[in-house]
Amino acid sequence: MRRIKLLEVRSELGAGTRGSSLGIDALRIACLNQGSDYFRRFSAVVVPDQNQALFDENQFPFAKHIDAVYTVQKAIAGAVEQTLRFGEFPVVLAADHSNAAATIAGIKAAYPHKTLGVVWIDAHADIHSPYTTPSGNMHGMPLALALNDDNLLCQRNQVPPETEFFWRRLQNLGEPGPKLLPEHLVYVVVRDTEAEENAIIRRHGIKNFTLEEVIEKGAHQVAREIYERLRFCDMVYISFDVDSLDSRFSKGTGTPVRAGLDVPQATALCQALLENERVVCFEMVEINPTLDSENTMAHNAFTILEAATETIQERLRVDAVTSRGPRGEVAGG
Repeated sequence: MRRIKLLEVRSELGAGTRGSSLGIDALRIACLNQGSDYFRRFSAVVVPDQNQALFDENQFPFAKHIDAVYTVQKAIAGAVEQTLRFGEFPVVLAADHSNAAATIAGIKAAYPHKTLGVVWIDAHADIHSPYTTPSGNMHGMPLALALNDDNLLCQRNQVPPETEFFWRRLQNLGEPGPKLLPEHLVYVVVRDTEAEENAIIRRHGIKNFTLEEVIEKGAHQVAREIYERLRFCDMVYISFDVDSLDSRFSKGTGTPVRAGLDVPQATALCQALLENERVVCFEMVEINPTLDSENTMAHNAFTILEAATETIQERLRVDAVTSRGPRGEVAGG
């Protein structure tokens, strides 16, 4: 990979609270207020959203607006795949977390024969399906899509055929079948889950690094343990939901939860994880300035984003140098 490409995804179709479509613009304002030139340094692609569908009556109670979500996710997956095929590193700035399923699909479409590991830094497990969801909000479902696991052992909803049609198409986005194995998923500071999610997490033995572990071990040790768990993965995707931060620092998100990371902890963790050469994509989601005051959430998120991006840039520079011979030739060329 030669350079970073920003992918801006303003779709908030999967959220339960309106306003996360404004999160990227809030980041841009935070960038300006902090005197940074971040958004001038990197080229950006804006993925078309379908947020106008929010004005229509929802026809899918167990997967709200799933028809429009499918249209958006096809575009996201295509943008991610193209970015990777062009040898660029995608930094995805997204509204709601349902969009992450498409990011994963795009990564697998670009590298269909490689094994993917996912580090999910979030207050929530996001592993519901239409069959288990208590809300119907699709930002709680991206990992069920990636794993292709409906968790039917915990089924609570009778899902209509129309919803099932779009759900299956989303599960097969990019390439048919699962994009991710449960043993290749690692949670960090997940702490707000429902019984159905707890059941599937226990069944698959998915590891969650708690806040206490992060504090006790420190960012670099946690990163080492994560990568030991993902040692059989050829590539890694890191998804950072801002509600992984403690609710003291994350008022400007749809579902803030107490007992989360502080900003220095989150920054150090993202940097430690991004130093690994197998990471192929980083994503930040769920900033909602309508729930905030003085754009605090976006300012905190931008601090983390800028530091994370600097780590990616440094790693790409090192990769470029080490891939060349002593006179500048590409190694092995």
